[in-house]
Amino acid sequence: MKVSGFSKLSKLAKIEWLIDNHFGGNEKARETLLNYWHSDEKLQQIHDEFIENTLTNFYVPFGIAPNFLINGKNYTVPMVIEESSVVAAAAKSANFWFDKGGFKATVKSTIKIGHVHFTWDGDHFDLLDNFITSINQKFYSETNSITANMQKRGGGILEINLKDKTQDIPNYYQLEVKFETCDSMGANFINSCLEKLADVLKSEINSSELIPNQVEVVMCILSNYTPECIVRVDVTCPIEQMVEGTDISAQKFAERFTLAVNIAETQPYRAVTHNKGIMNGIDSVILATGNDFRAVEASAHAYASRDGRYSSLTHAKIENGIFNFHIEIPLALGTVGGITGLHPMVKFSHQLMGNPNAEELMMIAATVGLAQNFSALRSLTTTGIQQGHMKMHLLNILNQLEATEEEKKMIVKYFIKNTPHHAEVVDAFQRVRGGEVLK
Repeated sequence: MKVSGFSKLSKLAKIEWLIDNHFGGNEKARETLLNYWHSDEKLQQIHDEFIENTLTNFYVPFGIAPNFLINGKNYTVPMVIEESSVVAAAAKSANFWFDKGGFKATVKSTIKIGHVHFTWDGDHFDLLDNFITSINQKFYSETNSITANMQKRGGGILEINLKDKTQDIPNYYQLEVKFETCDSMGANFINSCLEKLADVLKSEINSSELIPNQVEVVMCILSNYTPECIVRVDVTCPIEQMVEGTDISAQKFAERFTLAVNIAETQPYRAVTHNKGIMNGIDSVILATGNDFRAVEASAHAYASRDGRYSSLTHAKIENGIFNFHIEIPLALGTVGGITGLHPMVKFSHQLMGNPNAEELMMIAATVGLAQNFSALRSLTTTGIQQGHMKMHLLNILNQLEATEEEKKMIVKYFIKNTPHHAEVVDAFQRVRGGEVLK
């Protein structure tokens, strides 16, 4: 049955409706929701107002990875993620590179782009192009009330260009606008500017005798694809320092690692999983710092396909006895605005890293992505990924089985030298629960 006026109900009334209509009045379901409320009412209200129809909170673990040496500065990085082994892998990689000079990061550009999408049924592009050029300064002057504060911080509208897209869609054009938004991610700022530019475009063209045909603005929106907002991170060392900790030689490890990256560069099926691992690291930092991981994901995967085939975001080479591993990725991040000043753990995350500006946060996030990828490939090309992953997953399995703390200790100790596959963990648990001593 359709429910009407749900959004107008109080939070408690929403919960009662949900429990009655979907859980048959089950008290345990109600307790589950209430148990995740914060005891501080003001703090809970802040969380309630982030989205609509809020009922409770959904917890995701907040972890840290120390020893990230980036451009000579040592960071302890916050990571918010539910997948086991991600934080451990990042920390292990940071530790590996700490004594080899750490990570070298550079921000190549911070330009973001938005578009006014419109149609015009005129025949001569040059006529439209010349007219747009003639009113270009009016675009800037009419948006000055929106951009003034951003300009004071060194940002604002950088350039406005007309794009002819009629080969893709008949009569379709764009005003492509480039922005600098400084330490803000800038979505609201960009969209406000674009809507004002659209008003100017319609007013000027529709009142002009130079352009006889009217325009129709379809939409105004920023693009989350940011191929001009790029950060690069490198690690390098002599091959002889690529000592992995297994019986494989440093030379062989470096060669096998480089080949694994080359496979991801050329094989899309591998590249998708390869890049997913990179985003495990990047997304965890983005979540911890109150940024939009969906936008970053979409941009990263579009960038990985920019040459017409989906490929790796990281690259490796061996040259003159030196191993180099690097990532180049678009990351449009902010350190002000959004929930960065509202969510207590987001503020804590920024403080933990010394309150980085947007460019510094871009470098930190990309570094964690590179570190995550290094650890994944390190495991894949040596011991195999399941050994480490399943050991981290072991406690999840034991918690699902509701093992006691003493049972957990015994079973974890038993699997120190073995890969704990699910069926084997269940068997070990049943044996311990039955009183058997594992050997």
